[in-house]
Amino acid sequence: MGDYVELPGVRTWYETDGAGDPLLLLHGGLCTNETWQAQRPDLAANFRVLLPERRGHGHTPDVDGPLSYQDMADDTVAFIEEVVGGPAHLVGWSDGGVVALLVAIARPDLVRKVVAIGANFLPGPQSGAAPEMLDQITPGAPDLTMFREAYEAVSPDGAAHWPVVVGKLAAMFRTEPTIPTEDLARITAPTLVLVGDDDLMTLEHTIALYRAIPGSQLAVVPGTSHALLMEKPREVNRIILDFLAKEPIPTMLPLRRSPAPTTGGSGGTGGGTPVDATRRRA
Repeated sequence: MGDYVELPGVRTWYETDGAGDPLLLLHGGLCTNETWQAQRPDLAANFRVLLPERRGHGHTPDVDGPLSYQDMADDTVAFIEEVVGGPAHLVGWSDGGVVALLVAIARPDLVRKVVAIGANFLPGPQSGAAPEMLDQITPGAPDLTMFREAYEAVSPDGAAHWPVVVGKLAAMFRTEPTIPTEDLARITAPTLVLVGDDDLMTLEHTIALYRAIPGSQLAVVPGTSHALLMEKPREVNRIILDFLAKEPIPTMLPLRRSPAPTTGGSGGTGGGTPVDATRRRA
């Protein structure tokens, strides 16, 4: 079921499915909501799933001027305020993951939990495992045939606009995003960083993202690429649902997520973690 909503920046197409707590699925660059075919049934069985298509993607028209992650994040904030009316979980893949991070930074009041899949916080030349692939993002590239056909099937701008959108996105990938780690450190929503072990983003960049977000969790799906949603949907869906539905377990030997020691009252010995206690006994 789909419909349009008039947002300040763009007339936005979205679809809804399921019932329960709201969950936004944010597709990747050059993609449509078809990206989520393998996730949608499982997630809709547990949540009210909302799938907005961003400006220049799918059923949503392009707008004048360049495309930017910040504009798309602003559109997403407006969508949550207008359609959801309160905080929601954000599950974003690739560009959608970048948008989810920006929304979590700017509007923590609108975000419950974040799952950032194959996301980056620096531009492709600095974060990508194969930056030379940026040169292959052209309207007629054979590798983009599937994306072009999906675009042409539903875009209100028509097939002739495809080269314009590709050009805008290619330029954006080379220069954006540029999210300072200080901003990532301001994210308060529980966050899962999810990636394939052979992803477009280097594992080093993904680990840097994970380390920059306080208390975040990291999952690397073995034997998958940037298309892990389609390659191992059962494993990906289980990881997402487990993170969204459950609270973190108390781990026995926490280091990165170890709570700060507390000072006891007069004569107290202070608090700490199990590993602290072990060290004191040693």
